[in-house]
Amino acid sequence: MFCSRFTLSLVLLCSSFGLFAQKSASISSPNSAISLQINVAENGNVTYQITYKKQIIVEPSLLGFSLKRPEIQLNKFQLIDFETSTFDETWKPVWGEVSSIRNNYKALKIKLKDKTKADNLVNVIFRVFDDGVGFRYEFPQESAIKHFIVKDELTQFNLAGNHKTFWIPGDYDTNEYLYNTTKLSEIDAIKAANKETDIALKSVIGINTVQTPLMMKTANGIYINIHEAALVNYPAMNLTLDKTTFTFTSHLVPDAVGNKAYLQTPFQTPWRTIIVSDKAADILASKTILNLNEPSKITDVSWIKPQKFIGMWWEMHVGKATWEKASGKHGANTENVKTYIDFASKHGFDGVLVEGWNEGWEDWFGNWKENVFDFVTPYSDYNIEELTAYAKQKGVRLIMHHETSGSATNYERHFDKAFKFMQDHHINTVKTGYVGRIIPRGEHHDSQWMVNHYQRVAEKAAEYKIMVEAHEPVHPTGLHRTYPNWLANEAARGNEFNNAPNLGLVPEHETILPFTRLMGGPMDYTPGFFHFQLNQYDASRKTRVKTTLAKQLALYVTVYSPLQMAGDFPENFNQHLDAFHFIKDVPVDWDDTKILEAEPADYITIARKQKGKENWFLGAITDENGRKSTIKLDFLDENAKYEATIYKDAANADWQTNPEAYKIEKRVVSNNDIIELSLAKGGGCAISFVKL
Repeated sequence: MFCSRFTLSLVLLCSSFGLFAQKSASISSPNSAISLQINVAENGNVTYQITYKKQIIVEPSLLGFSLKRPEIQLNKFQLIDFETSTFDETWKPVWGEVSSIRNNYKALKIKLKDKTKADNLVNVIFRVFDDGVGFRYEFPQESAIKHFIVKDELTQFNLAGNHKTFWIPGDYDTNEYLYNTTKLSEIDAIKAANKETDIALKSVIGINTVQTPLMMKTANGIYINIHEAALVNYPAMNLTLDKTTFTFTSHLVPDAVGNKAYLQTPFQTPWRTIIVSDKAADILASKTILNLNEPSKITDVSWIKPQKFIGMWWEMHVGKATWEKASGKHGANTENVKTYIDFASKHGFDGVLVEGWNEGWEDWFGNWKENVFDFVTPYSDYNIEELTAYAKQKGVRLIMHHETSGSATNYERHFDKAFKFMQDHHINTVKTGYVGRIIPRGEHHDSQWMVNHYQRVAEKAAEYKIMVEAHEPVHPTGLHRTYPNWLANEAARGNEFNNAPNLGLVPEHETILPFTRLMGGPMDYTPGFFHFQLNQYDASRKTRVKTTLAKQLALYVTVYSPLQMAGDFPENFNQHLDAFHFIKDVPVDWDDTKILEAEPADYITIARKQKGKENWFLGAITDENGRKSTIKLDFLDENAKYEATIYKDAANADWQTNPEAYKIEKRVVSNNDIIELSLAKGGGCAISFVKL
């Protein structure tokens, strides 16, 4: 009988006559810092509550669903049974920030039946880690519900206070916003979105709706991050806030007719994740989202390689060249691309991204056309056969660009032909793009259909041993564990927005991204700009990069990606080859990572150990304020010496007035030493530690 089952980690309120009207279960993390409480009330409400070090983080919060077909509410339940378990393993990622990851949690599975129709069954599975909680719904095969349409997911996150929050407006189509920092009670997504006049595609949900990952800090210094993991066959989750109770309710992205998801049993939803710590650095170090994803579905991963590349890309953003050939300034011509190949080869880069190489750019944006691109027809001035041979001779590869102009259906029709074309031309990496309204018409970038599309791209690419990075996709949720050929995504405001005519980026942006967008996975942020006033080729341009040169170097460490681009073009790098040396040296794959100090919207300092070698690299960045800090080098090996090459802001550096001022120093250090960092306003510092 249910009442007779008892474990130390789970307590049920029972009497000699059976269960009390309210049934309660609790489970704690392996280190006992986090506790999860589940309650099933007499009226059928099922709630969960989370505490961290005996402080309430999430007040009792409701669980449930509203279905459109069959038209029922799944929010009043009877408790059937429960299961508890523990799990502890260590696994090795194909690539990543560390060489091995421990996956250790306690689990609780509660089995529920619908109070109004007992054969409608729903399970809720909880996993409690030392740094957070993940939970998901499961619709089992034996449920009377077989095929169903989700109207709404009713999951709540009832927060325990009016927390400081780092957020962007809820949106069905774009996450390329600047972050806002306000109290929960001050969230105004409409007002924030209206300021973002440089975003071409917006579908803002409402005044109180925000996107995940969502980062918060309580008044007593507890950091909370809400996101989701393993987003598969389901729409992305936004959050709508009730400001009177500080309760968020999940808001799923709909399809063209307003439905959220089309499902059949058995089915498991994505995990809802709450990561919590009293140290900001621990939020960045968390591997909970990765641990909630499935292991790699790709058996042979030997062909999957992190890489560093340069791109024929920034020229178009600053007016030097264009994507389309008809303009007369076509950038992707054979001779110009050869200069990028030469530069990549000379400096040891893996690849050269070429945008605007294929026919169709004259009519690509905003026209909702199905067949703008066929992904295999080069412009007449782009000799891909010659460039393939030239790149191979130089020891680098071209990187393919597939801009879909929002026509995902057209792209899927061309998958095999496009990827075979890449194979035939020695190209093993593709950058996809989804600018514009999605075709099929009415779908959103973050809908169930498109979530499935992005997965189909990764799966089809893997058949051809091709690596993928996606621009304008849904937010990542750790699926790079399951599909390690899916190296990176954009899915946030990246460095290309420095050319936005109105806002662009601000210095604090990079100190918020790791706590928000990067919680779900690597970002193609395209760091590495060396020239900051963007009027070299168009004197009318007022836009600029709001950073120092030293900070651009540090971003290679603080903004993680196994696919790192040197964003500027060769002539600008050639002006500062001594500083460029750090970009040449810094790896893109790591054995270990140490978050040395961090505070969202203020500063981040991270040290990483090179994969398979003894060298370490450090990046430190700040917001618009100058900053000094003392860094212990105790992460270095004991009884060893390292040559530290320090790339730092010059004494007179300033992101507004003197961004290109930097200084390079060398010294020998050990793990007993400290380094004093002095970061300029909007600045940073990058250090390589080469073991002697």
